[in-house]
Amino acid sequence: MRRTALLASATLLSALLPLTSASAQTAAADDPAPVPVDRFEGEVPFAGPPEGGIFTWGSDTDDPPQLQLSTRADAPEGTQVLSGTYDISGYGGFTHDFAFAEPAHDWSAHKGIRFWWDGQNNGKKVAFELKDGGANGEASELWTTSFTDDFTGWKQIEIPFTDFVYRTDYQPVGGIDHVLGLTETWGYAVTLPVGTPGQFAMDDVELYGKADQSLRATVTTDAAVYPVSEGATASVQVTLATTGSAPVEDPVTVAYETVGGTASDSDYTAVKGEFTFPAGTASGTSHTLRIRTLKDKSAESAETIPLKLTVTGAKAPTETPQVVIDAHGLPYLDAKLPVKKRVADLLSRMSLAEKAGQMTQAERGAVAAGGDVTAYALGSLLSGGGSTPTPNTAEAWAKMIDGFQLRAQATRFQIPLIYGVDAVHGHNNLVGATVMPHNIGIGATRDPQLAQRTGAVTAAEVRSTGIPWDFAPCLCVSRDERWGRAYESFGEDPALVDSMETVIQGLQGAANGRDLKENDKVLATAKHFVGDGGTTYGSSTTGSYTIDQGVTHVTRQQLEAVHLSPYATAVDRGVGTVMPSYSSLDVLGDGQGPVKMHARADMINGVLKGRMDFDGFVISDWDGIDQIPGDRASDVRTSVNAGLDMIMAPYAYKDVHATLVAETEAGRITAQRIDDAVSRILTQKFRLGLFEKPYADTSGASEIGSAAHRAVARQAAAESQVLLKNAGGLLPLRKSQKVYVAGSNADDIGNQTGGWTVTWQGSSGDIVPGTTILEALRKNATQLTYSKDASTPTTGYDVGVVVVGETPYAEGVGDVGNGHDLELSAADKAAVDKVCAAMKCAVLIVSGRPQLIGDRLGEIDALVASWLPGTEGDGVADVLYGKRPYTGQLPLTWPKSEAQLPINVGDTSYDPQFPYGWGLTTLTKVPDGGAATLKALGIAAAVAERTGADDEGRALVKKARLIVQQKPITAATAAPFADADHLLLTGRYGKAVEKLTEAFRAAPTG
Repeated sequence: MRRTALLASATLLSALLPLTSASAQTAAADDPAPVPVDRFEGEVPFAGPPEGGIFTWGSDTDDPPQLQLSTRADAPEGTQVLSGTYDISGYGGFTHDFAFAEPAHDWSAHKGIRFWWDGQNNGKKVAFELKDGGANGEASELWTTSFTDDFTGWKQIEIPFTDFVYRTDYQPVGGIDHVLGLTETWGYAVTLPVGTPGQFAMDDVELYGKADQSLRATVTTDAAVYPVSEGATASVQVTLATTGSAPVEDPVTVAYETVGGTASDSDYTAVKGEFTFPAGTASGTSHTLRIRTLKDKSAESAETIPLKLTVTGAKAPTETPQVVIDAHGLPYLDAKLPVKKRVADLLSRMSLAEKAGQMTQAERGAVAAGGDVTAYALGSLLSGGGSTPTPNTAEAWAKMIDGFQLRAQATRFQIPLIYGVDAVHGHNNLVGATVMPHNIGIGATRDPQLAQRTGAVTAAEVRSTGIPWDFAPCLCVSRDERWGRAYESFGEDPALVDSMETVIQGLQGAANGRDLKENDKVLATAKHFVGDGGTTYGSSTTGSYTIDQGVTHVTRQQLEAVHLSPYATAVDRGVGTVMPSYSSLDVLGDGQGPVKMHARADMINGVLKGRMDFDGFVISDWDGIDQIPGDRASDVRTSVNAGLDMIMAPYAYKDVHATLVAETEAGRITAQRIDDAVSRILTQKFRLGLFEKPYADTSGASEIGSAAHRAVARQAAAESQVLLKNAGGLLPLRKSQKVYVAGSNADDIGNQTGGWTVTWQGSSGDIVPGTTILEALRKNATQLTYSKDASTPTTGYDVGVVVVGETPYAEGVGDVGNGHDLELSAADKAAVDKVCAAMKCAVLIVSGRPQLIGDRLGEIDALVASWLPGTEGDGVADVLYGKRPYTGQLPLTWPKSEAQLPINVGDTSYDPQFPYGWGLTTLTKVPDGGAATLKALGIAAAVAERTGADDEGRALVKKARLIVQQKPITAATAAPFADADHLLLTGRYGKAVEKLTEAFRAAPTG
């Protein structure tokens, strides 16, 4: 998403601007001539950054408008106008960015900007914003206003630059200078109306008039909050800034006074006075005010001292700065006390409103500069997918979050925020981070130690940007490949998911939480409780989703064995938080029918907190309570009484906060339930060390994307590769072979990393630093030709490598039936057919789930499930060229057709293309002896099982598996083969070899 887009739920600032005819806008005699910006006569191309040009954007693929240059007889200027149509559900619009490689434009001499608009009289507001300062148009400050389309036909709209206000919701972190300087202008953007289809036309954008000097000066302070220890002196820096950075022509006077607040006269020395920036003062000149606080012997909560500033001759700061005397001497601040005592002390001091604040989580884009963090004593903020600072750097993340934490220091007890983010395969929101394979690939590695190392890398990179909380891992047991979240699962077998939960220790450290305060650990989240991977196809009622957020229909035994098992493991591993699922649970025979998980007290209070003894806190999913039937009050009390401790209400946080207070005061939520929820939240904040160190520890930031971290991702990518077929031992390739590479996913880092990469849905293209599969192959091949569509002649090559698969998606957007299927694209099929007809070929499938390949399997010599390997394409090449052996195993059953779905290990009818657990290997000799060797392996495996020799037991089963994989796959062999892998994961080594022996005997001979 371009940063020019308004956030989906941001409130557009509105002002009805003058709509006057050209004849009424006669310039004053001393005004400069208008300066054209866009005439729309073809001089500006349709092109996106870093090129100069006009481009569109929107919240999803349907939202960007359709633009064209149209010839019109009534064009206000020239012969052409910019026209377009739109039908926007979220947000969308267009931008003209000036070329990054050229200097920014200086608009500071002019009064404003004007353009002609072809009114449709629809009463809709149209937002117009300017891009000012910074390195380029995508790293600039945004200044916004709007006009109303309540007229018909062409009107010239004039917008004085003084009408623009600073956008606080989507900016470079901290802003550049918070001044509309106009000396470095990078373009403009238009956000079109939402909700109904429409059309527009625009012409002749130009600068007009002479800059109004009297309105060009602004007074700012260097912060909004100034925490100091009792007895220390706060320094408030007051700065004069001007549009165009020109010296002020008239004096600017600032009167200041400490007034109001919660501090008493005995807590500080009052100040009152006045100072002046004389005429001719340069922009950027500062004056420092000092407020001295006084020591006493009392233990106290934090106290505020507002510094009122009255400005003459310039705009005043947008909010009154506050000096805060830090809380001190209270037991909860004593790090030497046990966490339980600290929690009890703090809880005893808090008001109901403060407790409600701790239970409320808002989206960072909704709280603007952060004033509401203080006003509502919010306990948490998050970044949703794609909600990132600008620029999207580690330094900017830390600075942004520190700014929010500063706001929390202005609350009475200075309870720090806990900031959360979906780092589901590395710190995937941050450009430049190490992006791991998605969970489905981690499940394919069958390597718990490696899973833990990927979690440790993720935690280190996330925490070094100031974020102590990760909404991961997903412990869903994916039972239907049609689910758009299948790649977020480690696999279809709960035993496999259990084995990969070592990632929790990678994220959190020790199960008792003692490591959480370290600067390379984060709080983990087990999600989505419970059964989200088992929803029935066609049961979803969310938009056009087909399976995500639907209904999971299970017996009590199925629920326990398949879906609940991973959560018991997570609780044993000390996971700090749990997130309920959007989906509904229908336990057959319990008489309740389908009930949304956010409302299931029997599961959250009863099973999770009761039977499993979970002592962390439960956080809702994004607006998750809204899916419970009923109004807001009903949603809040039902979910909180069901066991929800913190409500993720990204943009409805004010309403949720008020409702929590009202429902508790009315007795519909008990004070005991509130205290339990807040105690759980505070416990994790104390464990994380946030009270002692609320701000980002960036000492590890230099390791983000480091060679050491990428080496872990590279190994994970290599071990995740599953070799499904290898006729004639085509793989591994040899360096000397002349290689022909084709396919849509060979050279696309965006497709390779998948959804949840920088943005929620991810996107194709060069979106993050990394190595594509093609780039990695080039390092290994002495002779290589690449042709994406296989249009280059295919004669004269030793082997072809065709890399095909899916483009990115996330959640229900990726559901099969919602614009997606499990078939390769027509272009990919054509590339496979052409290359494999011309030479021996290996096909690599880069995807989040199995793709239907059966009708082409015969023409393919080697087939590899590459999953979504992340940024390290070298890992894919490592096994392709034999630097590492193929060792990956299928975490999901690979179906022959969509009609077979759902198909899973343990099914009574089981005839897949490749069974669960299948995975050929290279550079490893297959044991001889067939049935006799299997018998010996079975005896030895049973002994290993009895004696607890797990490593030996696993090695014996692996040898047996290699023998069986030499046989063809049939319905008779597939089921016992898949069952064997489940038995292996549950430590039943002897039984696993028995099942493999059964598969061997059932295989056709010859």
